[in-house]
Amino acid sequence: MKIKVNGEEKKIELDQENALLSKALNSMGYKPNTVVVELNNVIINSIQWGNLKIKDGDNLEIVSIVGGG
Repeated sequence: MKIKVNGEEKKIELDQENALLSKALNSMGYKPNTVVVELNNVIINSIQWGNLKIKDGDNLEIVSIVGGG
């Protein structure tokens, strides 16, 4: 499956049946409690990641949260 992540095309190894957003993020190395995700211009609540399927050609914008003082 090909998707665009932060403007860059990526190929991820998920079949359409199991193409959950949570699995895609995990396969790319993102930790759920450290990112905010926008899917096709809509911010997705992390509670929905385990139920929301992505499809070929989707556009993800992923912003990492960094703590500091």
